[in-house]
Amino acid sequence: MKKIIALFLISLMIYSCSTVPITGRKRVNFVSDAQVLPTSFAQYAGFLKENALSKDATKTNEIKEVGARISKAVDRFMRANNMTKEADSYRWEFNLIEDKTINAWAMPGGKVVFYTGILPIAANTDGIAAIMGHEVAHAFAKHGQERMSTGMITQLGGVATQVYTGTSIKDPKKAQMFNMLYGVGSQLGMLKFSRTHETEADRLGLVFMLMAGYDGTEAAEVWVRMSQRSGEAPPEFLSTHPSNQSRIADLKAYLPKAKVYAKKFNAQTN
Repeated sequence: MKKIIALFLISLMIYSCSTVPITGRKRVNFVSDAQVLPTSFAQYAGFLKENALSKDATKTNEIKEVGARISKAVDRFMRANNMTKEADSYRWEFNLIEDKTINAWAMPGGKVVFYTGILPIAANTDGIAAIMGHEVAHAFAKHGQERMSTGMITQLGGVATQVYTGTSIKDPKKAQMFNMLYGVGSQLGMLKFSRTHETEADRLGLVFMLMAGYDGTEAAEVWVRMSQRSGEAPPEFLSTHPSNQSRIADLKAYLPKAKVYAKKFNAQTN
């Protein structure tokens, strides 16, 4: 049984590997858009019914305009790189919710939400573009689908662990310890995996906002302002996100490369 599950997991990883455009990172994703997007769109519609949209017409229009510009740049990138089918699957939508929470998020298929609480962190249109680029990047890189895939692998790994501890480890205390180590190990692995997604979304988002004509230097400044508002954070290795300082340093270091990439792409496609 353990060998069968292990072979199944290996087969899944081999046959479902793909590469994230621009960053070149290898990802495992065996959850299709057809499986995910209808549910994503329905959940987003349900969220909008249950939460109050901002009545600030000026800020709402700004969110929608920035989202439209960046998503059009992403769409242009996909169509120029033989990703027409993927481009056609997105249903980009951008809404501003009246909520003091400092947050924004994206769902598979291009559904994005900003909370009014994050607007002071954005501070300006380029700041909004930095946050928007990051969220659009999550959808573009299919991070949601990838998390679902790795979650399924983790569950199957748990089954294999139970089989192993039930048949190969006779000492109950050792079995309990093995299960505990597996749980902690897989949890920290998922946390690290989430940080990988966040860093990738930072970098992709930087490229996308530059493609759309926004000032990329503001991306790091968003995290400078975030660090000024944040309380004491957990150690980075126990966090689902990189530390603010790590993000600031990485965005500043990546900016020259992102500028070159965006400039070259815009010159080729405009």
